This record gives sequence, structure tokens and C-alpha cells, in this order.
Amino acid sequence: MILQQKLDAQKKKTETSAPKEILDIMHRATEDLVKSGIMDRIVKKGDKAPDFRLKDINGNIVILKEKLSGGPVVLGFYRGRW
Repeated sequence: MILQQKLDAQKKKTETSAPKEILDIMHRATEDLVKSGIMDRIVKKGDKAPDFRLKDINGNIVILKEKLSGGPVVLGFYRGRW
């Protein structure tokens, strides 16, 4: 199963099992984000990321340029604590 299929399955599961009031909040928040114009500013497939230095989950500094010297890089960002 490819990632998109997994995401679609999870979305369907959530839509059929979550309480309506929670789904309403989620949908409203999504609509608000779209209306904000954020979709015009997102990074798209093929865009180049600027070089950066960030701490990883263990507190080690990660430098994008150094990682790219070993080949393509996939970036994953986590919100952190809720």
C-alpha cells in the first residue's frame, strides 16, 4: 500500500469514527487555513529548501548542506508537544 492510500484509509476511518463536533472543528480549522492563503506559500515538490541548521530529536545539530552532500534528503517536521 502506498502512502497516499494509507493516508486516505486513515482519513476515512477518522471521518466515520470521530464525534461530529470534533470533525466540525477539524473541518473548520482546515477551511480557515485554506482561506488564509497558506496554500499559496507552501513548499511544493521539487522546490529547493534553503540551507539550515536545526537540532534533531537528540539535540544534535543537523546541517542540510552536509546531508545533501550524501544524496537526496527527505525532510520531516514535527509539531512537537501538543
